[in-house]
Amino acid sequence: MSAPIFLKTENQLNKVLRNQKKRGDELGVLFVSTWDEHCNNLVEELKDSYSSKKPLYVVNSFSMPHAFVIFNTTKVPHLIKLKKDKVQSEDYLPRVYKALGV
Repeated sequence: MSAPIFLKTENQLNKVLRNQKKRGDELGVLFVSTWDEHCNNLVEELKDSYSSKKPLYVVNSFSMPHAFVIFNTTKVPHLIKLKKDKVQSEDYLPRVYKALGV
């Protein structure tokens, strides 16, 4: 089981994405905003109850605004699931909660 990993810089995200591309690991990237109430509630619930073998990286719009361009993120929360040869994108709130098991 792993807890969500909060990234602070775009360089950290780039390293995660490079490593995922090389190894093909499954992971999730959650784009959130500190100004959005739904995002804050989701992050608090994730801190308390997220339990998955796949790592989940949380990207904040305040500290990493340019990272949102990578996956064309315009709504938050926005969950990106990266698999070996597949990228899944979800920004509909109930589906994000369901995908994260919260």
